[in-house]
Amino acid sequence: MTSPIRFGTSGWRAIVAEDFTLENARVVMRAIARSVKRQREEATLIVGYDTRFLAEAFARESARVLAEEGVDVLLCTEPTPTPVLAYAIVAERTQGGVNITASHNPPEYQGVKFSTADGAPALPEVTREIEREIERIRRGESSGVPPGERRGVIRAYDPREGYLRDLATKVDFQTIARAHLRVAVDPLWGTARGYLDRALREAGCDVHLLHAHRDVLFGGGAPEPSAERLQTLREIVASGGFDLGVAADGDADRFGIVDRGGVFVTPNQILALLFDYLCETRPWEGGVARSVATSHQVDRAARRRGRPVYETPVGFKYIGELLKAGKVILGGEESAGLSIHGHYPEKDGILAALLVVESVARMGASVSEGLERLYARDGRLWSGRIGISLTEQARRRLQEKLQADPPADFFGRRLIQVNRTDGLKLLFDDGSWLLLRLSGTEPVARCYAEATSEADLEVLLEQGRIFAFQ
Repeated sequence: MTSPIRFGTSGWRAIVAEDFTLENARVVMRAIARSVKRQREEATLIVGYDTRFLAEAFARESARVLAEEGVDVLLCTEPTPTPVLAYAIVAERTQGGVNITASHNPPEYQGVKFSTADGAPALPEVTREIEREIERIRRGESSGVPPGERRGVIRAYDPREGYLRDLATKVDFQTIARAHLRVAVDPLWGTARGYLDRALREAGCDVHLLHAHRDVLFGGGAPEPSAERLQTLREIVASGGFDLGVAADGDADRFGIVDRGGVFVTPNQILALLFDYLCETRPWEGGVARSVATSHQVDRAARRRGRPVYETPVGFKYIGELLKAGKVILGGEESAGLSIHGHYPEKDGILAALLVVESVARMGASVSEGLERLYARDGRLWSGRIGISLTEQARRRLQEKLQADPPADFFGRRLIQVNRTDGLKLLFDDGSWLLLRLSGTEPVARCYAEATSEADLEVLLEQGRIFAFQ
C-alpha cells in the first residue's frame, strides 16, 4: 500500500529509498506545479538542494518534472540554504520555490520544503491543497499539460552574490569590522558553508572554519546546532581563545551560538538578547513574535520597552505572517528559528548568527555578559523541553486529556491561565508554565516548561511527564 505524503511543520520529510523515492518526489513536484499553475499559468519556480545523499539528483529530476508540467525553473548550481531560496524567490519575483532538504533531520532523511511567492514557508491551506492534488494524481484524476502545450525552460541559477549583498543592508558589517573578532564557524557539513564564513571574513573577522567539506553522513549524526552536536565547536572556541562560535543546521535556517570559553547559549536566550539589542540599535516600530513553546524571557524585555508580544502556534510560517504584516521587529522560536523586520518571512540561521556577532562587536561584551545585563533588568527564566515516548494507546489517552478541562490543582501549583493555541499550555501564578503537544508524525509528546529557577524547571518537566501518563 502506498504511504500517504503529508507536509508537516516545515515541509515533507521521509527516509531515502523507503518513502523518499524518485517516484514520490515526481508526484510531489507534479502536485506543486499544478497547484501553482492554478494561480498563474505562466509560472516560474526556483529549485534548490542541500548537501545530503543524492540531493542534486533529486533536484535535477524535480526541475525536469516541473518543466514537463509547463513551469519555468531556475535550478540552483550549488547547495542552497533555505533562507537564500527565500531571498531568491522575492528578488526574482517567482511564484515560489522548492528546496530539496531534510533540514536538521538525521542523514537517512530527505525532504521537500515549498515556499510561496512571498518567500515564506507554505501555509497549511496551501500544503493541504498540494496533498489533495497528490492523491488525485495517484488516483489518475488529475491531468497534466495537454499534448502540444508549452513545456517549461530550465536555467542555471546562482543566488549567492545577491543574497550576500542583501545581507549587507541588514547587518552592520562596519561595526563588526572595527572589532577584529576571532570567530569559529561550523556549518555542520551543510549549506551555510561559503555564506556565513565568507560574510565574516569579508567583514574583517579572523575566521576558523570546521566541518566545511561535504559529508552526507554529517559526522554520524543529525546536522542540528544543538549543544551536543556542537561539542567540537565548543572545544575549539574554548581552547583557541575565540570570541565566539557560530553554527547553522543542514539548510542554514537554524542557528547555534557558542560564547567565549565554549559556553553554549540556548536559542531562547538569544531571542531575548537580540530583540533587546534591535530595540536599542534600530529605529523600528513593532513588537516581537514567538511560538507558544518559546521562552517568555523575551516577553519581559518587550514589557520593559512597551512593545507588544504576539504568540503563535509552532511553525515559523505563522511568525512569517506577522513579519509580512509589519507588526514585529523580530520573530523567533525556541527551536532556533529567527528573522527580523525587512528580511524575508522565513527563518535565517545565517542572519541570526551575524546579528549575534554584530551585538558582541558593538557592545564590547561577550554574549554571557550581555545576558547578565538583561537578567539584571528583567530577572531570569529557565526553560527546557523533553520528549515523551508513547504507545498508541497512551497517545490516544493523552490526546483526550489535552482536550479536556485541566485539573484545578496541578501538583500544588496555582493555575491562572489555560492556553490552547497549540497543544495544552498551563500558566501558573509564579510565572512558570508547562506545555504539552503531540507530535504529528510519531508517537511522541513534546513537553516544554519554564520556571524561575533551574531546580524548579526540572521538577516541572517531571510533573509534565507524570501528567502525560496519569
